[in-house]
Amino acid sequence: MANYPQLDNASGVWKLHDVYDAVMGGYWPNYNSIALVTGVDQNAGASVDKVTIATTGDATVFGDLTSGRAQLGAAGSIIRGLFFGGNSPGTLLHDNIDYATFTTTGNFSDFGNLSVARRLVASASNSVRAVTMGGYTSSGSNVVDYVTINSTGNATDFGDTTVTRFGTGSGSSPTRAFNAGGGTPSTSNVIDFLTISTTGNMTDFGDLQQSNDGGPQGACSSTRGVFCGGTPATLTMLQFITMASQGNSIDYGDLTDGRQNGGATSNSVRGLYLSGYKSPAQQTNIDFWTIANGGTAQDFGDTSRAYYYAAATSSSHGGLNDGYQGTRPLPFNEAGGDLGLYFGGEPATSLPIQFINISSTGNSNSFSNAAVSAIDTNGGGNKTRGMVYSGAIPGSNIDDIRYVEFATKGNVAFFGDATAARQIIGCAANNTRLLGGGGATPSNVNTIDYITIGTLGNAADFGDLTVARKPLAASSSNTRAVWAGGNNPDPTNVMDYITISTIGNATDFGDLSVARRNGASANSSTRILFAGGRSNPSPAVESNVIDYITTATTGNATDFGDLTSSRLGVRGVSNTTRGCFMGGTETPGGNVNIIDYVTIASTGNAQDFGDIMAAGRGGASASNGHGGLVGG
Repeated sequence: MANYPQLDNASGVWKLHDVYDAVMGGYWPNYNSIALVTGVDQNAGASVDKVTIATTGDATVFGDLTSGRAQLGAAGSIIRGLFFGGNSPGTLLHDNIDYATFTTTGNFSDFGNLSVARRLVASASNSVRAVTMGGYTSSGSNVVDYVTINSTGNATDFGDTTVTRFGTGSGSSPTRAFNAGGGTPSTSNVIDFLTISTTGNMTDFGDLQQSNDGGPQGACSSTRGVFCGGTPATLTMLQFITMASQGNSIDYGDLTDGRQNGGATSNSVRGLYLSGYKSPAQQTNIDFWTIANGGTAQDFGDTSRAYYYAAATSSSHGGLNDGYQGTRPLPFNEAGGDLGLYFGGEPATSLPIQFINISSTGNSNSFSNAAVSAIDTNGGGNKTRGMVYSGAIPGSNIDDIRYVEFATKGNVAFFGDATAARQIIGCAANNTRLLGGGGATPSNVNTIDYITIGTLGNAADFGDLTVARKPLAASSSNTRAVWAGGNNPDPTNVMDYITISTIGNATDFGDLSVARRNGASANSSTRILFAGGRSNPSPAVESNVIDYITTATTGNATDFGDLTSSRLGVRGVSNTTRGCFMGGTETPGGNVNIIDYVTIASTGNAQDFGDIMAAGRGGASASNGHGGLVGG
């Protein structure tokens, strides 16, 4: 007998179109979604709490803002939580924007600045943009500004609110952001909205049930926005709007008790209202309710501090439900593969192509009897093909692009030509395209080539790296490729990136923790590791450093741990959870046959995996299950 699906826990047997409906409709559960809340309290104004929304229980401390403040706004993508503006004792206005990665507990970092310093702001977002609406300077503000969440930098002017006011509530669908209530300084019941992907002034949506200047905070699914709490008389009311239409809010439930200026957010299924003020004191209560149903909220637990003038956001609120966006687990189309290949290299270029099963441990085995007689080469893979991209043979560089089929373990076939014969480039791939950047012809170049992996033919020009250099490492998510390190002419710490689907030049990403060349990379769908290399040209000093970055963001790399030995010319492969680093050269000692491995989502030193067939360096590597293939 079939175990039919239960919408409250996503268990059972699902038809694919039902899964799409559940994800698009905002009712596919996300058990790991995190809510963050902060505000002023009796002890410290910088602390940020977190809770896992699908459970119940007390909050724990996540970390600290860059400065303690209250009356701020909050928004987030599936990766980052951001807090905007606010004020600190002495009514010092802030234009700070802080950010942190939801999955990494710790203190926040500086993102940039609002276009105008202000407090009592309201912020909302979809998966790309966050907008901050209204607020208070020396009087009410009608300013709306926005940031692109996965970058860093200052906010840009978006337009104006319909009514100049402060202390409003906010929420969002994947397309619209809403601003409700507030003070003008008299209380307002106005709800206005904007289309997040555009710029321009806000439009009147309708009215709240009552005028409200106590922060009627919003918690949303992808279709329904719920405003809760506030004043007058410290409301208990839960009231909702259907975000795709226009009209007045509808009363459909109550908080466990009335309070104002708390924080609210959701995982698109469940709404939370956290902390707030009820005379005579600040509260620690966390309430929850089911957004689709309403009714009387239930007790969830308590915040670690009694926050007032709070703000909250999450990694799965209703503004993130336009397609998967990572807010729900992908029910199909994961990368899935587990093969890592090693081709060519020096000095044993006559060795057969080798493979490892990344999720296991042990020595490499022969993939086929074919050999790739090239050194100082590189490559990459999608779910079906492993590619070898240019390189060198004794006496000259080559422009050959060759491939093997993962499923058949057959001989190498000719694909086409690179735009130029060059060696020691960095390659990155998603399931559609492979990109080769930098290298030497023999002089350093900044060229980025691309091919469509599923076809045959010559490479085309994509754009340029920010710096011409060799030999460098590269890796990718499904949408973005990042290059790191290289010589220019000495080892550099430069990282730059491109959007794989868009032709154009690279943009600066940040810096490695150690300048180095000829390292390796491995990647999950969200994180890239860069490992090993040479950090000093003379005398030669090899590196054992492993750095990591969050691919969808920008910023400097963070130390992950160390390889088992310091070496350059190492090559990396990965599945979605584990990275392996093969071969390389130690100084002194020469070439090695070492294979190391790490768990990408953690941090720590590498462990021994096994050995490749012979000591070597500078080959090509490819895998059919790396994180850049998830969703593609």
